[in-house]
Amino acid sequence: MPRTAPYLLPAALFVLIPICARSLPAQDFSHDSAQPAAQAPLIQQANDALANGDYTGALKLLSAVNGQLPNNPQVLYDIGLALDALSDAASSAASSPSAANGAATAASSDPAASSSSSNGAPPPTTAEAAYRAAIAADANFAPPHVALGLLLARNGHSADARAEFDAALALTNIAAPLKARALRARARLELSGDLAHSLPPDPTAASADLLAALKLVPEQPEDILLSAQIAEATPDLPAAERAYRRYLALPGNAAEPAATAALAHLLLIQRHPADAEALLDPAHAAHPDNPAFTAQLAQAWIDSGDPSKIARAVPLVESLHTANPSNAAVTRLLARVYVATGQQEKADPLYAGLIARDPKPSDPTLATDYADLLIRQHRPAEAEKLLKQALANPHSYATPADEADAALHLAFAAQDIDDPKTTLQALALSATLQPPSPPALFLEATANDALHQSSQAVENYKKFLAASAGKYPDQESQARQRLAALQHAK
Repeated sequence: MPRTAPYLLPAALFVLIPICARSLPAQDFSHDSAQPAAQAPLIQQANDALANGDYTGALKLLSAVNGQLPNNPQVLYDIGLALDALSDAASSAASSPSAANGAATAASSDPAASSSSSNGAPPPTTAEAAYRAAIAADANFAPPHVALGLLLARNGHSADARAEFDAALALTNIAAPLKARALRARARLELSGDLAHSLPPDPTAASADLLAALKLVPEQPEDILLSAQIAEATPDLPAAERAYRRYLALPGNAAEPAATAALAHLLLIQRHPADAEALLDPAHAAHPDNPAFTAQLAQAWIDSGDPSKIARAVPLVESLHTANPSNAAVTRLLARVYVATGQQEKADPLYAGLIARDPKPSDPTLATDYADLLIRQHRPAEAEKLLKQALANPHSYATPADEADAALHLAFAAQDIDDPKTTLQALALSATLQPPSPPALFLEATANDALHQSSQAVENYKKFLAASAGKYPDQESQARQRLAALQHAK
């Protein structure tokens, strides 16, 4: 009797759609009537430099202004913007060491940047210090709160970042575009959660913040991506799929790799391998070295059930595994390929190694995959133990179909060790999650039969025969024989 194969999600470790926004854009502070006229020319020049992306030049000018206005929150904030941008340029210019070094040392090498202010204190030398100084100068000035929150979020300090966004959003004078940016950024933090501070992901709160932002400003492409991620986490996979498709339909986005991989991931876990293959064929051709596309295309071939495609997946995944020997998702995909092509002896050590590294898998479908192999190898007791452990935490399954697959595998394992009670319990769980398949109906009938539950056995044999429609001739013959025997016994 064939068993359903669980779907593996190998590309999840490769898909990366950024959840942290970059620095705030330069602010126009040259028309602030509160600024003394003596500084107006320097302020205007600094503003122009920021707007034109000349952050080194802006930093020189701003440092000179800071020498005259050491506690001006706007000046301190814009020093932070310049330092933030220079730091970002330095980190992204790894391929050009001279450019990186120039960006990183611009402040310290420039006389204006290193000059002391009129009160003897030097200007801030890091973006974080500048933003904090601006907040200290005026806690009701919203921009540095948001900028500091974005900086902290990028550096992994999500709790502190959220506190800055909360502070900015509590201010009544915050401008609508800046408020929308803070809401979007907080939504990303809520979506990712913060396990270090016992804050689980909260897609409901993230959705509320995104909707609030969209009431203030027009929708941007990044909002569509964020809405897709929120829907996926909810989980509302069809809504997530629609959002990714809408994003990819935007001009210039048709082949965007991260969103394409994210959509392919959704199609695979929703069990639409043909749709995934249609999406991935051109993507893989355009990006043959992209590991996500390679893994996902191989997964689509495996899930197609087409022996010729499954055979094509073997060298593809073996090559990927050679290039990524420590990647658990790739190892797992290779194990599935080996199982699908009848090479169980090669799959067993791969699965065993994965389970040894993660005895209580964070992705419980790993237990289902390995249990499927153990059942094929006539080791049902090991499979039953593994599946019971995984099913003890039903909320860890990404979809009801994944949990149903695990329960169905448990039913088969229990049947193989002559445990019909566990078989029926597992089948009952599976039936609450998805309609029973013909194999499940036959398994339930035989378990009823073994427990001498004759009326239930007769009913389920009849249901199996009606649903099977000639697809399982051996089991149909057995069902007819048992029906005749049970009805004769009456």
